[in-house]
Amino acid sequence: MRISTQTIFEQGIFNLQRNTADLVRGQEQIATGRRILTPSDDPVASARALEVGQARFANDQLIRNADSAEAAIGLQDEALGRYTRLLQDVKTSLVSAGNGVLTGRERRDIAAELRGRYDELIGLANTTDSNGLFLFSGYQGGTQPFTQNAPGVVAYNGDQGQRLIQVGTVRELPVSFAGSDVFQRIRNGNGTFVTEAVGTNVGTGIVTKGVVTDPAAWENTANSRAYEIRFHVDSSATTPVTTYDIVDTVNGVSMLTGDPPVAGPYARVFQSGAAIDLATQTPPDTNPVPFDYGIEFSITGAPADGDTFTVNQSTAKDVFSSLYDLITAIESSGTGATANTRLTNALNTAHNNLDNALDVSLTIRAAVGAYSQEVETNRNAAEDLNLQFEKTIAGLEGLDYNEAISRLSFSQVSLQAAQKSFMQIQALTLFDYL
Repeated sequence: MRISTQTIFEQGIFNLQRNTADLVRGQEQIATGRRILTPSDDPVASARALEVGQARFANDQLIRNADSAEAAIGLQDEALGRYTRLLQDVKTSLVSAGNGVLTGRERRDIAAELRGRYDELIGLANTTDSNGLFLFSGYQGGTQPFTQNAPGVVAYNGDQGQRLIQVGTVRELPVSFAGSDVFQRIRNGNGTFVTEAVGTNVGTGIVTKGVVTDPAAWENTANSRAYEIRFHVDSSATTPVTTYDIVDTVNGVSMLTGDPPVAGPYARVFQSGAAIDLATQTPPDTNPVPFDYGIEFSITGAPADGDTFTVNQSTAKDVFSSLYDLITAIESSGTGATANTRLTNALNTAHNNLDNALDVSLTIRAAVGAYSQEVETNRNAAEDLNLQFEKTIAGLEGLDYNEAISRLSFSQVSLQAAQKSFMQIQALTLFDYL
């Protein structure tokens, strides 16, 4: 077979280039620590490494999300912590205002302090994060959640949503709250019903918030959940006798007689501090239809003739109006037994409402604490998963240095041999003998 000189030269150059390429590839593998430099090196392993790399990238994003969620949740917890401390401070001032030895000037000073707390409360409810988004406006992060339309009247401008951040493959955590849930949807009274003294009372009767003895009875469809306790004092007797009636204000009947309410004296005799049951007592009640609505409360002191106390179903009352009502009650308090009684009833009402607001705050803060722990758990899981991804990619693309160095040495020897052989073959020409 005849082989031309040109073929010999081309084959020699090809071999030199191939061995040089093998040498360079070995050097790149050792320099990068990777076995696969191009997909053609190992198509199957390369495709698998690409899948794992994409999964790791998505997992890295979850870790970054967890960092963002942790920062946002931390701001929520800090804001709710300040809110809790504010309510506790207000309750302390409330107790101080009830001290009977305080002068009018001292009570006005307490009211002035509470006005500062009121302004602080509105500012706290409009807290923003580092991006300028409001924490308590639901989805509407760019909308200021609370604005005061009138003294004690604060409107909510946000919505009921919660901004979410994905911290796990199938888990999203809220990083904002609807301000209405935190500051507005707070049940007054004891959460089921609310007792209050009518503002025109002149006696010294002070009503308690009461308790529910039978929740199912209170939810009875026959229960109007709106009553008045009306008092009559018979001063003609040697020892004045105080009696009371329970009037259903929706149906306009006396619960004790079943008839429309009339002037006193009434069926039941009042005793200071004794339980007043919203249930039939036979005797002295004469109502032919027995009733039991599962609640009781008491009134201490001495109600005057015509004094009235109300019992109604609890409704939502925002913390702003509760605090403003407290301020107004303290500022307008006077002197004398009647004024002190009115102030005490107002303070008791405010105390109950603030207690309920504090319960809501603590409940939401507990949820925020749980979210914080969940963020940490998800981050740890994502970081552990990243280690597994890295281990898998290392198994697919990782370089065996002993093998790579051996192959590099072999490539060097091969290249040297190819160079020497090419030099010798190159000399096989008639021109060398002319």
